[in-house]
Amino acid sequence: MATPPRRPTNPMAAAEAAFKPVKKPATPIREPSAAPNVRELVSIRIDRAVLDYFQEDGPGWQDRINDALRRMVVKPQD
Repeated sequence: MATPPRRPTNPMAAAEAAFKPVKKPATPIREPSAAPNVRELVSIRIDRAVLDYFQEDGPGWQDRINDALRRMVVKPQD
């Protein structure tokens, strides 16, 4: 049984194989969280006037923004 040569017989093919572009893995589809109504940390840009309005009443301003946004997306029950 013959042993294969230590070096490839075609150096050009070996070089092309070594430097071929790497395929990027497909972006995984984000699945909804397992627990309902779990808050997620995000970063958004808000106008200063809007931020001042929600911060006027002190602590809890993030909850007030969340409540206002929730009212915008929740459809009323028939």
